[in-house]
Amino acid sequence: MIESMIKWLRTSNRARHLFYGWFISLLGSITAGVAAGITAEYKDKAWGGLFDYKDLIATIIGSVIGQLTQFGLVYMIYSLITK
Repeated sequence: MIESMIKWLRTSNRARHLFYGWFISLLGSITAGVAAGITAEYKDKAWGGLFDYKDLIATIIGSVIGQLTQFGLVYMIYSLITK
């Protein structure tokens, strides 16, 4: 199972999509991450490529993880301040 996940990530630079979705959502919001993923795939299609839904899914997964990371950091800071 882990091997198939690694193979899926290595296909079509999905690890990059995952990372940038995480990073954008960490600094902004999940909406910004998903919008960036849709924009990247639209750009690929506009330049003659294909709209790859699996790349978009990788970006969305990264965005969800980034938003959860952001919530965790905010909670940690809040709990330190309110002690």
